[in-house]
Amino acid sequence: MTALAPTLEAFFTERLLTQREASQRTVESYRDTLRLLLVYAGEKAGKSPCQLDIADVDAVVVSAFLTHLEHDRHNSVRSRNTRLAGIHSLFRYAALRHPEHAALIQRVLAIPTKRYDRAVVNFLTREEVKALLAAPDRANWIGRRDHTLLAVAVQTGLRVTELTGLTLADVHLGVGAHVRCHGKGRKERATPLNRSTVALLRGWIKERGGSPGMALFPTGHGRPLSSDAIQWLLSKYTRLAAGECKSLAAKKVSAHVLRHTCAMNLLQAGVDTSVIALWLGHESTQTTQIYLHADLTMKEHALSRTTPVDTKPGRYHPPDELLAFLERL
Repeated sequence: MTALAPTLEAFFTERLLTQREASQRTVESYRDTLRLLLVYAGEKAGKSPCQLDIADVDAVVVSAFLTHLEHDRHNSVRSRNTRLAGIHSLFRYAALRHPEHAALIQRVLAIPTKRYDRAVVNFLTREEVKALLAAPDRANWIGRRDHTLLAVAVQTGLRVTELTGLTLADVHLGVGAHVRCHGKGRKERATPLNRSTVALLRGWIKERGGSPGMALFPTGHGRPLSSDAIQWLLSKYTRLAAGECKSLAAKKVSAHVLRHTCAMNLLQAGVDTSVIALWLGHESTQTTQIYLHADLTMKEHALSRTTPVDTKPGRYHPPDELLAFLERL
């Protein structure tokens, strides 16, 4: 047996599961990355994956694999970088076990992440949120479940995995109403609930019933909703809501867009970015700065405060239709 196979096995059983106690999502991400890499390297070397040695997965092969991800599998740069992070993690572990391959391993570890353009945060306006919340048919059980789920998502800003992981025991509707969740990085946090969300949850929990450990938002068979199911229902309700709010037709709404919407609502209400970072479970307040860049209202307010002395505040409006036409070119 080659050196790569036992190293790969020990990487998962010893490093990830025993030493780091990595989450299931981390293990699955690394598993998928390395499975793709081994299949690709095996095809290049003319070997089956179990016959590959560390020398068969050198920097040239890894770089070609990353290019393959972008060009042939049409992965985004962010996905490419995520795959590279998993490969780097394996090779850092391999460096401890196989110093004889140190030069090869260092060349793989030297492959840099790729820079990419960061788009402005996509979020929903108040009118769009209102139309989306009105889309579910609350005359039936599924509609009431979905309406409550959407309201909780917009108000709390929970990640999609945090939403799907909520149980009845995680909801506290007494004094200081809040929901508790286990977020990214295994951090537990409590997010407060406003009165309207408390009222919705109180009615939903009474209708839903069940023991404390059961899913807050289940399927018709009682199992937790999956991330794919939530994305499917969001797409469905966005199409329905677009009939009332035309601007939704041009937007792709995901659970993360609802998370961004929560953050923008807090920012526009004057909440400090450090508090928003705690609310969303961000590791650093620097992550929250993206919402400052997205809020055009705050920028225009700043612009109005820096208006020259002899000019009236506000946007420039062409005084003539012909000039307006030229401005639009």
